[in-house]
Amino acid sequence: MNAVIWLTAHMQRKDLPNYNCKKKKFSAALTGTSWTTSAQIGTLLQLFKFPQITFGPYDPLLSDHGQYSSLYQMAPKDTSLSLAIVSLMVYFRWSWVGLILPDDHKGNKILSDYRQEMERQRVCIAFVKMIPATWTSYFPRFWENMNETNVIIIHGDIDSLESLLRNIGQRLLTRNVWVMNIERHVNEFSDYFMLDSFHGSLIFKHNYREKFEFTKFIQTVNPNRYPEDIYLPKLWNLLFKCSFSDRNCQVLDNCQTNASLDVLPRHIFDVAMSEESISIYNGVYAVAYSLHDMRLHQVQMRPYENGEGMIFIPWQLNTFLKDLEVRDNRSLNWIQTIDAEYDILNLWNLPKGLGLKVKIGSFSANAPKGQQLSLSEQIIQWPEIFSKVPQSVCSESCGPGFRKVTLEGKPICCYKCTPCAENEISNETDSDQCVRCPESHYPNTEKSNCYQKTSSFLAFDEPLGMALASIALCLSALTDFVIGIFVKYRDTPIVKANNQALSYILLITLKFCFLCSLNFIGQPNTAACILQQTTFGVAFTVALATVLAKAITVVLAFKVSFPGRMVRWLMISRGPYYIVPICTLIQLLLCGIWMAMSPPFIDQDAHTEHGHIIILCNKGSSLAFHAVLGYLCLLALGSYTMAFLSRNLPDTFNESKFLSLSMLVFFCVWVTFLPVYYSTKGKIMVAMEVFSILASSTALLAFIFGPKCYIILLRPDKNSFNHVRKKAHSRRKNSPKI
Repeated sequence: MNAVIWLTAHMQRKDLPNYNCKKKKFSAALTGTSWTTSAQIGTLLQLFKFPQITFGPYDPLLSDHGQYSSLYQMAPKDTSLSLAIVSLMVYFRWSWVGLILPDDHKGNKILSDYRQEMERQRVCIAFVKMIPATWTSYFPRFWENMNETNVIIIHGDIDSLESLLRNIGQRLLTRNVWVMNIERHVNEFSDYFMLDSFHGSLIFKHNYREKFEFTKFIQTVNPNRYPEDIYLPKLWNLLFKCSFSDRNCQVLDNCQTNASLDVLPRHIFDVAMSEESISIYNGVYAVAYSLHDMRLHQVQMRPYENGEGMIFIPWQLNTFLKDLEVRDNRSLNWIQTIDAEYDILNLWNLPKGLGLKVKIGSFSANAPKGQQLSLSEQIIQWPEIFSKVPQSVCSESCGPGFRKVTLEGKPICCYKCTPCAENEISNETDSDQCVRCPESHYPNTEKSNCYQKTSSFLAFDEPLGMALASIALCLSALTDFVIGIFVKYRDTPIVKANNQALSYILLITLKFCFLCSLNFIGQPNTAACILQQTTFGVAFTVALATVLAKAITVVLAFKVSFPGRMVRWLMISRGPYYIVPICTLIQLLLCGIWMAMSPPFIDQDAHTEHGHIIILCNKGSSLAFHAVLGYLCLLALGSYTMAFLSRNLPDTFNESKFLSLSMLVFFCVWVTFLPVYYSTKGKIMVAMEVFSILASSTALLAFIFGPKCYIILLRPDKNSFNHVRKKAHSRRKNSPKI
């Protein structure tokens, strides 16, 4: 192309190729590539309605038929180009890009289109540089901020951006990926560098159907086949170093027989048709078709006479050019293009001068959404500084488990990453919001996925449940052992001396207290939840009422010096024994009200233990639970008071001290239980209740029956009637006389 321009610039007017000024057979003017050139010439040609075909980039100003009624643009519109380029940005996740545009009416329209499309696709503009008509490379501020982004879009026509592209090449800006809509000519420079600033660039080009006839013509054309063409000998002399054999520079000597344009390197002569070349090709064929239609029309209207050629005035051609444009919407076989379709080329120019433009994809705006862009990413060659797909972002991507937080005063592409909140996830890159997991699911450690929670409860097969169950069974077996001892030694003084029947009742009740703790272990169900509280409340009520009856019996027997009729009746009728059923009935009434109003039920705790849903029994009515527990503490306090009053009474086997100590421990256990119970959750809370049941029951068993078993088993000498008589005799002897 440069060779053609150079030759035509140095030819004399009389030697213009294939032009004879004497015949004056002007049909139309072919203008371009700059829109300003076409507009200036169009103003003049408009006076004579002379047809004008422009092969430069499409310009909306030139489409004003009121001002340019005889001007026809061959280049297609670029209505979908901004969409195509932004789609490429989205595909490679390039959210921080620069823009270089011409500073004219087209540049402002292009900038508006990009802003609208980028805002919709959440792509941000790092900078915008407008190229003025008087731009020079010495404009220092232009080159600032070029390193802010790895991807820069250059959009415009070759005339307005040619000097910019030349300076970019001279500066060796190899750290950027250039996305362009213009095909830069690969020139041969004398700098001998292997690197090229534009290696790895991506070029958007209209999807033209290949011109096989023209390609074949380029491959076979030579001066011998077209001797009338005065341009070809000079081109052969320049490109193949052929010599001229005559003064008119028409006949060549010392020329290769197989010399062809398609064997030349691309930086010397590129046989591939550029967009301007295709527009020229289409423009020539438009005029040819119009002339053909005009001739057919004239033959039909008035046959030629004497073999004369077609006679017409150039402005008459406008009618046929307009008919072609309107009738076929400029989509005849000589205009093989679709405005909404683009080829994407990758420039391979390493080493410098290679100049391969490889098609790596396409874009079709008419395709379904999501299928518009098609790329063969594996064959793309990036600038040599990048070993993989370049990144071009203002902020690093937020991975799964994080969300974006926009920085104040910054574009939406500039943000910081913050982890998702508790029980929230984000399973995508650059998520704006985290999603909360359902109650039945939990997030993994990375907070990138929600997993189904597994059901959990205080089971017999886990260490805590197994330990508590083992302790309960051992203590129950120990109670059986104590019962066996008391049954075996039932006739000994120590067993008979302390209300033998109440002792049996207390031992059997303690066994049930130990066993009722097993209701709290295992998978809860409705029956188990109800039995947990009722058996616990009733069993402990019987135990505490029995201790209270024992303490009252001691007080009535020894504290009253001269018992009256009421005291004597109570002692004879075994009045303290009625305390047990009366107290038990009161507790049963409380439990009945509890079960009727708000009984316990199965509940789930999805928050205490990570990844698990803990199944447990909800107390139902918190007031009823505290009423039952308060009633037990009231019985314990009453038993402690009665036992404390009779602790110093004279008796050989006075158990009042042990009763008061056991009640004190019982009371402390359950008073301590409440704050600990409410400060724990899940299985630990259930375990705390089981532990309190076992601890308080063990206190009763150990402090009340431990000393008795010690005497029975280890000190049998103290468990005899002789020992009792001696001790009573010594007590009477040492007592003061009145």
